[in-house]
Amino acid sequence: MIEDVYKTITKPSEETLFKDRNSKFFGYAFPVQTEEDIKKRLEELRKLHHTARHHCYAWQLGTEKTQFRANDDGEPNNSAGQPIYGQIQAFNITNVLIVSVRYFGGTKLGVGGLINAYRTSAQLALEASDIVEKTINVEYILTFGYDRMNKVQQIIKKQQLHIIEQKLELNCEYIIAVRKKESEAIFTMFTNLFKVEIKENE
Repeated sequence: MIEDVYKTITKPSEETLFKDRNSKFFGYAFPVQTEEDIKKRLEELRKLHHTARHHCYAWQLGTEKTQFRANDDGEPNNSAGQPIYGQIQAFNITNVLIVSVRYFGGTKLGVGGLINAYRTSAQLALEASDIVEKTINVEYILTFGYDRMNKVQQIIKKQQLHIIEQKLELNCEYIIAVRKKESEAIFTMFTNLFKVEIKENE
């Protein structure tokens, strides 16, 4: 059975607040696609909370191959970034950045207290997010002559495929998105169509 769904969020969460012994932890969850997106979001929060002492975060990108990072931003090792990342795993979510911004309240919380605070802050941010399930898709490029248009359209309609873009010039070119688990069958269908070329979109 091919796993071809993943969970993510579609828009930034509401700001959440967790307090412990006068320390305040503001939590945020952002949908991200690239490390560039992550950098931008972190910069925005640093401007917004420029007097905060710590901007701790964790992120995960990718669907089948994932990459992640956890950052303690000056807190004791593994007391902030890892507990935040733990929540990303607990919610089984990807393409997401979770940031917890801490204002120190004068009382040290100790490593156990910090782990609990950052974990709770991340959990609140994710609970305040719209989590959706999406499918992992494969993109194909179809090239064919106008005389094949009806045949191609019939398959697209019947299989409920999504056309991402189309170019109609000397030949027709469609880029279509296909759910991963159906991709082999769809590939075969178009391969067997006379005078239609199909290849994966790199």
